[in-house]
Amino acid sequence: MASAARLLRRGGCPVRTRLLCGAPKARLGWRRQVASGRRGGGSELAEQSRFFRRGVAFSALSYLGYEAYILISHSSVVHADVKVNEVLDQADYLYGSGETEKLYQLLEEYKNSENAQLLWRLARASRDVAQLSQTSAEKKKQLIYEALGYATKALEKEKSCFNVHKWYAICLSDVGDYEGIKKKIANAFVIKEHFQKAIELNPKDATSLHLMGIWCYTFADMPWYQSKIAAALFSTPPSSTYEEALRYFQKAEDVEPNFYSKNLLFLGKTYMKLNNRKMALLWLTKAKERLSHTEEDKQVHKEAVELLNSL
Repeated sequence: MASAARLLRRGGCPVRTRLLCGAPKARLGWRRQVASGRRGGGSELAEQSRFFRRGVAFSALSYLGYEAYILISHSSVVHADVKVNEVLDQADYLYGSGETEKLYQLLEEYKNSENAQLLWRLARASRDVAQLSQTSAEKKKQLIYEALGYATKALEKEKSCFNVHKWYAICLSDVGDYEGIKKKIANAFVIKEHFQKAIELNPKDATSLHLMGIWCYTFADMPWYQSKIAAALFSTPPSSTYEEALRYFQKAEDVEPNFYSKNLLFLGKTYMKLNNRKMALLWLTKAKERLSHTEEDKQVHKEAVELLNSL
């Protein structure tokens, strides 16, 4: 009781204590007034009633303030989500329009984002700018490593998105060009794992199927000296066959016909490796006749023409 009195003198009594107990001295005075038959008890009761109403009003205002805070916070989150969705829509439009540099400029503003959907698109855009003919060798290397950084962060944030796995694998493969044959072969195991994960998450993604085909074709077509290095470095080095590569290229074409000039080219090249001249002519002709929209398409067209001439 003494400690409660000290709290009251300091104004430190919790609201609940004040509401339930009132001021002890006031309660004692009210009892004396009732015992002696005085009429002053009415004013004390009125005072306590006003005090109670103030406490209830304070609690109500506190609750309303909390509700307002929740609504504002929720509104901010919704607004942020709307903003992100707007940026993603704009990014996808620019990508579809072939506006490589504009897309990169848009997404670079969000390089510190925690959103995996923004990050994998930025990784893709960085890589696409690196592939432009006007990009210097030094700038290309910088962009390739930046792309891997964005893809890695996207993977940390979201492991259930097939595009995250796909672009992480692509960017990791690109970095191998700067880190030597040993590192490149070691990364091949990780790259395959993420392409397969992308296919598992979305079996209808033609690009992931094509890239898995490229992985198989690369190791089926590995030069003998690289094969010897791989065998010396790893007890079971990565390996594949042209037949396996063909299955992935064909499956990609089945999922989305004529989706990518390079898939048409590699179908032709793989049939050449398998000594199937008729099918090689078919797919190389398709690659040559496909309209060119990008620099890569033009390179594919040129290679297809050269291979057809050789046949």
